[in-house]
Amino acid sequence: MVPMIFRRVPWRWPIVAAICLIVVVPLGAQDGEPPEYAVQAPLAAKALLLDVTAVDGLLVAVGSRGHILLSEDQGQSWHQAEVPTRSGLNAVHFHDRNFGWAVGHDGVIVRTQDGGATWERVYWVPEDENPLMDVWFSSADEGFAIGAYGSFFETSDGGTTWSSRYISEDDFHLNQIVPAGGERLYIAAEAGLFYRSDDGGATWAELPTPYEGSFFGVLPLEGDSVLAFGLRGHLFRSDDAGETWTELETHTVSMLTNSFRLADGTIIITGLGGVVLKSTDGGQTFQFHQHCNRRGISAVTAATDEMLVFVGEFGVRTLPLSKLNDRKDG
Repeated sequence: MVPMIFRRVPWRWPIVAAICLIVVVPLGAQDGEPPEYAVQAPLAAKALLLDVTAVDGLLVAVGSRGHILLSEDQGQSWHQAEVPTRSGLNAVHFHDRNFGWAVGHDGVIVRTQDGGATWERVYWVPEDENPLMDVWFSSADEGFAIGAYGSFFETSDGGTTWSSRYISEDDFHLNQIVPAGGERLYIAAEAGLFYRSDDGGATWAELPTPYEGSFFGVLPLEGDSVLAFGLRGHLFRSDDAGETWTELETHTVSMLTNSFRLADGTIIITGLGGVVLKSTDGGQTFQFHQHCNRRGISAVTAATDEMLVFVGEFGVRTLPLSKLNDRKDG
């Protein structure tokens, strides 16, 4: 997803956090007015899209104005779902072929239980003016949504109700949450902040990093290895679960936005300006590629082992992995 940037003076608290349960919001409590549905747009597949995921032959992309697009033919064609929000959607996650959630501006969370055929709005707090940036579920019931100003929400009933708590004593934006196997989770955050949980999200530790700029993405690798990336092309690798870091060369100063690891171990990292970084040695080194139109890429997934799916300023496009053999491609 294309990250939101806010200027701040970096500061931090060296704490481990899982504190202060604030409020539980039942379904409908914040929904005093019926939702406006996203406008059906013939060119939605060419409009701004911010995230994409793949599960069991289904591709789902989300973006501006509440657009959700679905494809069941490896990205060759897309159709727009009827979605009960016009708020921009920043991220999407599917636990399996049926259960999925998308989050975005106005604190909106929408849910599907039938593979994207229908969607319902389960959370919406426009008066808070807090966009949600990412969502992840460990099961059909247990999940987290994170976002601006330290927003951290959790649910144990599939998203019907959500509770809010702080995982830190600061209010920096939480940008991406990802699993790393077992009970381990990571969060990439603003101002060089990086968090790890070793107990499934019950508690979180703030880890030291050598960078004060924002991290927008994190990609766990084998064992305790992990990549973190963000502003101005900065990419860091840790081989001890985030305790120490080494900066890697990216050959770009473009913002890095998203990542994906293919079944054969190939790593793809996307960025603004049409930037694509590719690693075939387990994330030790990266090759630089750039789309000719240089339009920003928000996210990447794979339709097949050989076919990548990109979303961004251009909407959605597919690209054979083999096309990345050249330093620049169309």
